[in-house]
Amino acid sequence: MAAPLGDWTRTHTCGELRTGDLGASATLLGWVHRVRDLGGVVFIDIRDRAGISQVVVRDDEALLGEAKRLRPEFVVGVRGLVERRSPETVNSKLATGEVEVLAAEIRLLNEARTPPFQIAEDASVSEDVRLRYRYLDLRRPRLQANIGLRHRVAFAVRRFFDEHGFWEIETPILTKSTPEGARDYLVPSRVHPGEFYALPQSPQIFKQILMIAGTDRYFQITRCFRDEDLRADRQPEFTQVDVEVSFASEEVIYAVIEPLMQRVFREIGRDVSLPFRRMPYAEALAKYGSDKPDLRCGLEIVDLSGIFKDSEFRVFKQIVAEGGVIRGFAVPGANRYTGSQVKALVDQAKQIGFSGLIWVRPGEPPVSSVKALDEGTLRGALAGSGASADDLLLMAGGPGEHISRLLGQLRLVIAKREQLLNPDQFSFLWVTDFPLLEWNGDEQRWFSMHHPFTSPADADVELLEREPGAVRAKAYDLVLNGSELGGGSIRIHDAQLQARLFRRLGISDEEARARFGFFLEALEYGTPPHGGIALGLDRMVALLAGESSIREVMAFPKTANAVDLMSGAPSAVDAKQLRELHLRAHK
Repeated sequence: MAAPLGDWTRTHTCGELRTGDLGASATLLGWVHRVRDLGGVVFIDIRDRAGISQVVVRDDEALLGEAKRLRPEFVVGVRGLVERRSPETVNSKLATGEVEVLAAEIRLLNEARTPPFQIAEDASVSEDVRLRYRYLDLRRPRLQANIGLRHRVAFAVRRFFDEHGFWEIETPILTKSTPEGARDYLVPSRVHPGEFYALPQSPQIFKQILMIAGTDRYFQITRCFRDEDLRADRQPEFTQVDVEVSFASEEVIYAVIEPLMQRVFREIGRDVSLPFRRMPYAEALAKYGSDKPDLRCGLEIVDLSGIFKDSEFRVFKQIVAEGGVIRGFAVPGANRYTGSQVKALVDQAKQIGFSGLIWVRPGEPPVSSVKALDEGTLRGALAGSGASADDLLLMAGGPGEHISRLLGQLRLVIAKREQLLNPDQFSFLWVTDFPLLEWNGDEQRWFSMHHPFTSPADADVELLEREPGAVRAKAYDLVLNGSELGGGSIRIHDAQLQARLFRRLGISDEEARARFGFFLEALEYGTPPHGGIALGLDRMVALLAGESSIREVMAFPKTANAVDLMSGAPSAVDAKQLRELHLRAHK
């Protein structure tokens, strides 16, 4: 039977005891991590979120009897004296490993059923089981370390913004549906039958209104919701660090966020060098095949079109003549690849989507997979790519962006295979000058690449109606090691320009007033130039923790199918609730 806690109070956490505490009386409260019964001596590892302490029970038959009944995950209290461990039992893997507590009293506070997986071992367990028993999964030291890191990062963010004159302001969770992009989660109103609130996809409009209201500098660590088709690293609800600044240029935003990243990375003991590299969107696509390139591995894509303009290889010559490109990159040291290894690489390229991948081995003479290429052309391609004698050149031809994106995927496959992605290296990058708009062939209209409140570049405003695809945005993404940490922009602060953009997006004046009327009206009351950014807190902490999935740094994530396996959400609701909301359920 479980004993009451009574007047027992923790004197030390289970990760706190050191040799400086020798001889002290200690009261530990926590979970049984392991029990080792050696007959006349029992060792008990007691765990809480701070760590693990070893307790030893000996020379007391009654106490030994109590200790032998303990099982992993029982909740216990232990009182005793702190002793030094004998040299042969010191555990260098534990911060408390030089000491132990000689138990004088054990209090069983609660028993536990046998868990469906071992808490003490970081063994592989299916994610569905882990999420079904998330309260047990969260006891595991790795998960507790991740959640603790998340807390420290959030606290560091708040301290930083407070020191720099920002106010943290909460924006509404129940708001108006303004569909543009991902689908909204809708909440029916009981008191307004047939009408709905929406959960915010972001606080975008409200933070802009705060700039109109004279707040000047705003931030918020906020929950956002998107009812979108899920991918492995997406969640229907997520957390972002939301920022907005009045009288801001792109450089003002960079000057805020870069030192913030310095502060955050100190939480894992890493220094971050400033300033971060900047790269236009077009250059990122051309050189790395991605708008969020991983710069750690090199493997820069180069344009070799000029070398093949008058080539005897008709396929490449025709591609260039028709406005396409020939691009490629050199793989360091890959001239050592055997014929079967090169063939496997070509086969993998076909799986990615290449219709053909050309390889060139440096040598005397150089050798290529295409016999029609003469020695002079091969030497020119090798020189143009910067390939050394130990490298292997890979090339492909076709439409520029398409070929770069395929090569971008291939370079990451090779980088992982060759272990070129150093996990201890952090390469930050600002990707800038995005296109303002992108064409949707299915709907035959233009869409905002970011969102419809993003300002066009000053020099491109006149192109908005006659050449919309050429308009650049005052938008920027913060990229780290191939992951987008956040995106932002300078906003439109002129009501007439905002109306022009809505019309360019196929949103009529009447529809714009219906969806955004309160915001358009607010713009007419003296709106300062402003801009901001939203940083993904989940993704940021996952990178800091070295985790590949954001679910590993969220306390209660959902599955890839948007299901909470622990609570059983989503679920059916009572018919009375539906009637009160004037709803009817259909399957």
